Amino acid sequence: MEFRRGRYSWLMRPILTIFDLAVINIFAYYYLNLGEEEAYFFKSKILNNKYVIYFIYSSVLWVFSTYYTQFYNVYRFTSLVKVFAILVKQFFVYIVIVFSFVGIYRSVNLPAPITFKYIFITFSIISTGKILSYFGLRIFRYYFRGNVRNIILIGCGKGIQEFKSIIAEKKELGYIIKEIFCDTQFGTKPLKDCFKYLKDGSDVDEVFCAIDELTEKQVNELIKYASINHSNIKFIPNNIENSTNRFKADFYGVLPVLSIQKVALNNDVNRVIKRSFDIIFSLFVIFFILSWLTPILFVLVKIESKGPLFHKQDRTGIDYKVFQCFKFRSLKTNGNNDNQSYVKQSDERVTKIGKFMRKTSMDELPQFFNVFMGEMSVVGPRPHMLSYTDIYSKKVDKYNFIQRHNVKPGITGLAQISGYRGQIETDQDIIGRVKYDVFYIENWSLLLDIKIIIKTIINILKGEEKAY
Repeated sequence: MEFRRGRYSWLMRPILTIFDLAVINIFAYYYLNLGEEEAYFFKSKILNNKYVIYFIYSSVLWVFSTYYTQFYNVYRFTSLVKVFAILVKQFFVYIVIVFSFVGIYRSVNLPAPITFKYIFITFSIISTGKILSYFGLRIFRYYFRGNVRNIILIGCGKGIQEFKSIIAEKKELGYIIKEIFCDTQFGTKPLKDCFKYLKDGSDVDEVFCAIDELTEKQVNELIKYASINHSNIKFIPNNIENSTNRFKADFYGVLPVLSIQKVALNNDVNRVIKRSFDIIFSLFVIFFILSWLTPILFVLVKIESKGPLFHKQDRTGIDYKVFQCFKFRSLKTNGNNDNQSYVKQSDERVTKIGKFMRKTSMDELPQFFNVFMGEMSVVGPRPHMLSYTDIYSKKVDKYNFIQRHNVKPGITGLAQISGYRGQIETDQDIIGRVKYDVFYIENWSLLLDIKIIIKTIINILKGEEKAY
């Protein structure tokens, strides 16, 4: 969950990309002589020119390959060794790209020495540009105090103090500490004041906090603030054992700083795939099932008890954002309306038609409106009621629980088809549910979603023990 901050620094990536593409294609024209011969099996005169073909081929593959090798993912804390490692990786990928073109385009007859000369010269210029931009920004930050980030530190632990020493020593990182919130003399203000400071509209680019010193509720509030205000939130552990694969670890020297991992589910390509699937599937259910089922249930629900057909509950969604989850009302309405707790077996609040709806999971169907509006997904971790989110967070590993809220909640999920549906009766129930949720997040695929949906339908037809 990394937000791009700053006025103009975000332009560096597109500028370097354009520069690299220009170098690749300009030197191809002079060294590879692709425009001198024609491939007559193409009908179009434009496509007859092999240089035009190479221009399209090299540009597309360069963009795709650099995306997967993270060639342009160089940050202020990235070490020079890491930059060289990225260059070497992309260099070998680039060799494959060039020689693959020669192999695919059989009418191209290029001697290997000329091809290697082209690759060496172009990549030398690209590498020089990348290293100059790397050092140029560091010099700009150190001497001119430009491209800086306003940060606050939350906590008092050893990790926070070490981090403070690192950024004081390495001014080329470009960090300016606005405030330190801590309940000891190390801090300039008490820890509880950090939330008021952030909500008052302070210009904070990044928040660094000692996660081991914060409660789950405090972590949730910080994550919500960061998400709403597009600030980056990072966690500094007191020991390196906390650097699990639940988080992305960036090293400032030898100090690991954790940020919430951008999981496969939130990858740009996968997000488009999953969102497209959600829209298509939800529209199918809305038009072909809810369109005729809703009027029927409206009559049946009204006959048995007074009150609305739909019931709305505040639930915790992605990045701990609160949203209203829709359901068909299955409980009786009363003055207290005690519908903010999970239904137990033989619960007296459940109506007769409500019992049938809950047994067949029919009461969950309106959540496809939540899916269509982008608040939920068809498949994902089930959203908890607000009162339960704080309770459950105390029973589960903090890192796992945060990971669970890094994706959209779902109507069904891997935990639900694996026996962890409905009421949480023991600590082991929530621990098991979160374990399956995290496994789903880390191993997501569209096929896994389809498998979970099919298994959910089978379970509904068979009848589930905890569906009450």
